[in-house]
Amino acid sequence: MEKQAALTGLLGTELPIIQAPMIGASTPELAAAVSNAGGLGSLGTAMLNAEELREAAETLRGLTNQSFNLNFFVHREPDLADYDANRMRTALMPYFSEMGLGEVPDPAAPAPAFNEETLEALLDIRPKVASFHFGLPAPETVERLKEAGIAVIASATTAAEARALETGGADAIIAQGHEAGGHRGTFLDHVDLGTVGTMALVPQVVDAVTVPVIAAGGIGDARGIAAAFMLGAAGVQLGTAYLACPEASVHPVHRKALSEASDHSTVVTKIFSGRPARAIRNRLTEEMRWHEDDAAPFPAQRPMIAPLTGAGAKANHAEFMQLWAGQAARLSKAEPAAEKTVRLIEEAYRLLGR
Repeated sequence: MEKQAALTGLLGTELPIIQAPMIGASTPELAAAVSNAGGLGSLGTAMLNAEELREAAETLRGLTNQSFNLNFFVHREPDLADYDANRMRTALMPYFSEMGLGEVPDPAAPAPAFNEETLEALLDIRPKVASFHFGLPAPETVERLKEAGIAVIASATTAAEARALETGGADAIIAQGHEAGGHRGTFLDHVDLGTVGTMALVPQVVDAVTVPVIAAGGIGDARGIAAAFMLGAAGVQLGTAYLACPEASVHPVHRKALSEASDHSTVVTKIFSGRPARAIRNRLTEEMRWHEDDAAPFPAQRPMIAPLTGAGAKANHAEFMQLWAGQAARLSKAEPAAEKTVRLIEEAYRLLGR
C-alpha cells in the first residue's frame, strides 16, 4: 500500500485510479464524477485553445472541488512542405462520394501544439495534475508547472521513454501498454517499437525509474487492477472502461460497438490522425490500411478525414466512424462513473487480500 499512498498523495486523491483523458468522450460530468468518488478525473484538452481551456476548467470546477487532471499533446507542428496529399486524397475520395460529400480537404493542423499561451492558461487554472502525451514540454516549462503546485505526469511506451520522462522532471509515469485504446504515446523510439504489452511493460518501467508508475492499457476490471499492483504499479489509468459510463460523451453506435467487441475487435491505425491509435475495426480501418503510409503527419491527417467520420456519425454508419477502444473493451460495464471507480478499487483490494 505504500506505493499507492505515495501516488494518491501526489495526485491529491483517495484512490489510486485515473480516468483517462479521452478527447471528445471525457466530459466535465465524467471527470467530476470520478474525482468526487475519490479518483482522478481527467479532461482531454489537447485540441482546445487557451480560452476554451479556461472555459472547460471553469465548468469542471463548478462540478467538483476535488483534484482533476488536464491533458495535453506534446508534438512537433506538422511540416507539410514536402507532403504530397494527392495519394491520400485519391484513397479517400470514393468514400466521400459514397457519403455524398464534396472534395477531400487539404491537410492542416486542427490545433497548435502545447505552447506559451496554453502554458499561461494552465498556470492560471492550476489543476492538481497536468498530464502529457508524446513526451514532455521543455524542462523549464515542467519546472514552472511544478513550482505552481501542479503535479506533472506523462506516458511512456518503453522503459527508455520512462527514463527520459523521469529525467525531464515527470512526477509519475504512465506505462501505456500496447493494449490501450486511442493514441500510442510513443515519442522517443520509432512508433513500431512502442508495442510492448502492459504485462511486460509495467514491471520493466517500475525497475527503470524511481517515481510512481501508473499502469494503463487493457485494464478493464478489478482483476487487471490487482495484476497491475502485483507488477509494482502504484496506480492505474482506465479509459475504455469509462466509455460505458452514462457521463461519457459517446455516440450510440460507438456504445453498441463497445458492448459487442471481442478480444480481437481492435486495430492500431494511422488513418484517423496520422499517428498510431487503437480503434474498433470497421470498413474504413480495413480498406484504408494499405494507405496508412500516405497519411498526413500528425495531426494534419485529421481535417482530411473529418468530414467522412462526421458524416458517418450523423448517419449512424459505424463503418465510417472512429471508434476508439482498447483490447479489453468487452470487460466494460455500463454503470455510473462514481460507482465504477469505487467498485473497481474495492474489488481489486479484495482480490489482493487487503
